[in-house]
Amino acid sequence: MEGKIATIKEWLGTGSINIFGLPMSGKDTQGIKLAEALGAKFLSSGMIIRAMEKETKKNYTSNGALLPSNLFYEWVLPYFERRDLFKYPLVLSSIGRWYGEEAQVISVAAGAGHEIKAAVILNISEADVENRFKEAQVINDRGERADDKDLTIFKNRLNEFRTKTLPVIKYYQSLGLLVEVNGDQSREAVFNDLVDKLYAKALQSRV
Repeated sequence: MEGKIATIKEWLGTGSINIFGLPMSGKDTQGIKLAEALGAKFLSSGMIIRAMEKETKKNYTSNGALLPSNLFYEWVLPYFERRDLFKYPLVLSSIGRWYGEEAQVISVAAGAGHEIKAAVILNISEADVENRFKEAQVINDRGERADDKDLTIFKNRLNEFRTKTLPVIKYYQSLGLLVEVNGDQSREAVFNDLVDKLYAKALQSRV
C-alpha cells in the first residue's frame, strides 16, 4: 500500500482528484481518507455550500436541489486559488455537479496549478444508497442535516444526480479521466479499490 500511495503522490503532484457518487455513497469518507494518505487538502462542495448558506442566511439546497451555477462559481471555485492550498494536491468531493460546470472547474483548477488528474465515481445503486439512508435514520449517524433526514428530499438529491451529475461523469469519461470504483463494499475495501485504481492510472501516465 505504501508503495502505491508513493507512486500516486508522484503522479499527482499538486493536481486534483475529483470524487463523485450518489448521496451516501461515501464520497467524503473516502475523500478525507485519501487526502490524509496523500498529504493532500480535502475540499467538499457540499461543506463549502452549507457554510456559505449559513453565512449568507440563504437557503438554496435544503430541498435537495443543486446550487445554481452562478453561485457555485462565486462560492466554490475561488478555493482553487487560495494561497494556503498552493503547494498541496487536492482531493475534491463532487466539485462541479451540474452538467455545464465541469469545463470551468477543469480550467480554473489547471490555472491554479491543481490540474484534475482523475475523476472517480463510486459505483453503487440507488436501492443500496436508499438502504444506507434508512439505516442512518436508525443509528442517527448523519448529524442534523435536513437533507439526510427527509426521504423526499433525499430522493430529490438522487434525481439531481441522475439528471445533472451523470452527464458530468460521462464528460470526464470522454476525456479519459474517469476511474470507476465499486462503492458497494466495506469502507476499507472501497479505499483499497480506490488506491489500486489510482495506482493503475498513475502507471498508465508513464507509458
